[in-house]
Amino acid sequence: MSLQLDSNGRLHHLLTLDGLPKETLCRLLDRAGQIRDAALGRTHKRDSLVGTTICTLFFEPSTRTRSSFQIAAQRLGADVVNFDASTSSARKGETALDTMRNLEAMGVRGFVVRHPEDGAAEMLAEHTGEGTTVINAGDGRSAHPTQGLLDMLTVRQAKGPDFSRLKFLIVGDVKHSRVARSDLHALHTLGAGEVRVCGPDALLPGDGTLAGCEVGADFDAMLEGVDVVMMLRLQRERMEEGLVASLDDYHRDYGLTAARLRRAAPDAVVLHPGPINRGVEMTDEVADGPWSLVLRQVSNGVAVRMAVLETLLA
Repeated sequence: MSLQLDSNGRLHHLLTLDGLPKETLCRLLDRAGQIRDAALGRTHKRDSLVGTTICTLFFEPSTRTRSSFQIAAQRLGADVVNFDASTSSARKGETALDTMRNLEAMGVRGFVVRHPEDGAAEMLAEHTGEGTTVINAGDGRSAHPTQGLLDMLTVRQAKGPDFSRLKFLIVGDVKHSRVARSDLHALHTLGAGEVRVCGPDALLPGDGTLAGCEVGADFDAMLEGVDVVMMLRLQRERMEEGLVASLDDYHRDYGLTAARLRRAAPDAVVLHPGPINRGVEMTDEVADGPWSLVLRQVSNGVAVRMAVLETLLA
């Protein structure tokens, strides 16, 4: 945790929400809420990062996360370098660390890192020079802190800041989901009243991740009375591993339909980190219906990432 915070308790890197002080987490959410209009282009661009160069250092494909970080940086006045491992010297065997060091030598001061290996962002942060910061944009199955923040901001806008009165349900492939882990870390920090987790046994972790949660496999029963339903993407490679029998079976047991959603609280809301497998995790009626906050999550992603970049680099 000390790697994230400097000696004065100021955020230096953002690698995980696990153990992040509640005050720091809330400060980021407050800031994102304040600059949301600027994030959506409704006001003039800010100039807090003029003269700063930021690199999106991605070793995995991404649409929403990379684009929103790029938009966020540009709306703060920063210069952005987009690194794509598929067209870089990484294909020639250059390590992620050497890549970062070379870009750092060119004056890049902020690295937004996505990597398939657990702990990759932390490893890079350990080797940065003074004044350089690393933001984890998703590493392995460990963490996706800005997704966790934007999910919390979305819930906060819909339900208010007091999470202690809310019941949350996380559904699907929690075992392999870095989003689920960051959401769980944030929910525990913010004092969520009740956190339920539902999914097939093969897709639920057995490593202590779900400590403090109510866990069950009966989706209909777990939906009863919840205020927030957080659906997860079914990673289709899990079918190849034999962890899911078929898409039809998964949808039958864990797909969210409008009829099923009636078991939740009358004003329940639905989140999904995207991309949605329509007809698998949820029907079109739910994804596009009045319960869905999916597009609000996407727009909040720019605001959250602006808040993070400004906090770390301004």
